[in-house]
Amino acid sequence: MESVLTGIGIELNNMIRKDMKSLIEQIFKEVLRVRDAGQTEYARNQGNVFANFERVASFVGTTREKALLTYMIKHIDGLCSYADGHRSQREDVRGRLTDIIVYCLLFWGMVEDNDNKGEDNG
Repeated sequence: MESVLTGIGIELNNMIRKDMKSLIEQIFKEVLRVRDAGQTEYARNQGNVFANFERVASFVGTTREKALLTYMIKHIDGLCSYADGHRSQREDVRGRLTDIIVYCLLFWGMVEDNDNKGEDNG
């Protein structure tokens, strides 16, 4: 995966505030694209955005939140490897970051869904 900075004229070694704003806008476009693709591929049910996590949770006897966190932790482990200097990973680190952002947003959605159902979060 190529940096989203490529092609939009941002100096890579001296990022300033407007460059960061532009980067964030590009990242969120990519996050939406990945989330939409994941909804079709994994959830399979347009009526339930959490269907895949609920299926996995049912298979292993846990909550949908813990199922989601299991997927996210895999990517966090990859980030730790990157931070330790391992640059040649199976998946580009930006892909892992995108997936983590998507998982955070989905988790937020689960919290909202739980609140709407009146479930205790604490």
